[in-house]
Amino acid sequence: MLHGHGDDGYKYGREILADFSTNVWYGAEPAGMKEYVFERWNHVNRYPEVVSESLREKIALHHKCAVNEVIASNGTAESIYLIAQLFTGKKSTIVIPAFSEYEDSCLIFDHEVTFLNWKEALELPVLRTDLVFICNPNNPTGQIFPDLEYWLKLNPHCVFVVDEAFIDFTLDLKSIAPLVQRYPNLILMRSLTKTYAIPGLRLGYLLAHEDMINRLMAIKPPWTVNALAAAAGTFIFENWPDIQLPIQQIMADKDAFVRELRENDAIAIEDSSTHFFTGKTMVKSARQLKEFLLNNHQLLIRDAANFRSLNRQHFRIATLSSQHNRLLIKALEEWKTLYY
Repeated sequence: MLHGHGDDGYKYGREILADFSTNVWYGAEPAGMKEYVFERWNHVNRYPEVVSESLREKIALHHKCAVNEVIASNGTAESIYLIAQLFTGKKSTIVIPAFSEYEDSCLIFDHEVTFLNWKEALELPVLRTDLVFICNPNNPTGQIFPDLEYWLKLNPHCVFVVDEAFIDFTLDLKSIAPLVQRYPNLILMRSLTKTYAIPGLRLGYLLAHEDMINRLMAIKPPWTVNALAAAAGTFIFENWPDIQLPIQQIMADKDAFVRELRENDAIAIEDSSTHFFTGKTMVKSARQLKEFLLNNHQLLIRDAANFRSLNRQHFRIATLSSQHNRLLIKALEEWKTLYY
């Protein structure tokens, strides 16, 4: 899906006062990153490292694994399509609702695709598939899947592709990165764009058993991580202890935001373990709600109707600053007054 994602304010040709449609950290990139990256501007005058060798070493050191268990990528999207290509023609299961690129990549590479509802997945079924995609914490709902290791053990024949793009935005879940070396049927995808607010640079990585990495490297295009993105990645891992999110405050802000939103009968807010969450408008559609907020209040939300298993009433919003959150709360009160 080339279009239909969040953060699409550029389409509307107007100022956006607050963008609730993206689940990227609203607090901007870490202090010092921009200067660090710009000081390396001369690196764009030559080709970047073919497979980001230096950055892979930083990632491996961080995760206490071998370099040959790491691939640096042009965002998680590259990882998704690379994995789908490796498994061309195989059977894949996608736990839904889910990021649309899992399905799109599988269809491009002729997978036989089936879908498994999140609640059904929580029952830890035995799978009859080659590959399973699951986002944990989930996008768009912010829910967490607590028993992935046990599910891995139950299905050694199935490769689990686990997307932890939002692992830094929850207090209820720890990364399964330490499991990669123990489970050859695990591929872990990580994003560096959400936590550090650099989606325009496109940067991520994946971890997997060395045999899997070798197979993926055999089909990986060269130079997919540009020099400035690689510099940002280097900055992240060299400054890791000092640039982590204020997650306690983020979640406190989210809880306060949700409490106020739930006082509005015109919408229903669903439970989430992350700073973002889904909701439903009880009148009209999410598309109409999005248009109302954009046209009347210059606020942008994510119409979530195009996620499988959700419907035309669903939307997704992320927690921003208390000042911006208040703008949305008041705008939704107006929505209720006019239409509910």
